[in-house]
Amino acid sequence: MKALESLMEEHRVIERAASLLEDAALKLYRGETVNMEVFALLLRFFKEFTDKCHHGKEERALFPFLESKGIPREGGPIGVMLVEHDIGRRLIKALEEDLENIERDPEARRDAVDSALSYVGLIREHIFKEDNVLFKIADELMSVNEDERLVEEFEKIEINTIGSGVHEQLIKLLNEVEGILRR
Repeated sequence: MKALESLMEEHRVIERAASLLEDAALKLYRGETVNMEVFALLLRFFKEFTDKCHHGKEERALFPFLESKGIPREGGPIGVMLVEHDIGRRLIKALEEDLENIERDPEARRDAVDSALSYVGLIREHIFKEDNVLFKIADELMSVNEDERLVEEFEKIEINTIGSGVHEQLIKLLNEVEGILRR
């Protein structure tokens, strides 16, 4: 599989997780009971799969490759993506804090819904920009050999960042979340 194809495949998984987070947040908004394990599992997914693994591949391999091809970090699409990665990290941290306070602070429920839905909107827009702008630029600039090198770098980043086999475990975790949400 090519480097950009693997990132886009990961985008589909992240979109699935975002939909699950949206479902859980909307249940919370409606006052329905939501098993807090759903949020714990999704937070783990977004921290490890989305941020450490996926964003790690972009920040440590793809973006430097694009910079080497003359795409500027500042004032261009790379800078926008980096800012959005940081906003996403802050929203996940806010959601985590909101959920920790949900039992003792009546406003924390509303704040958790806001943080979750803000993250969902951000990640969906972010993925759209990468798939339809940044990755198209990268595809035009990348030779077959460069693609192969990026694939190798992605594999190393994944193993060194989250560990061998964890990527697949995190994807399976979404099945568990779906099962809990259906109960």
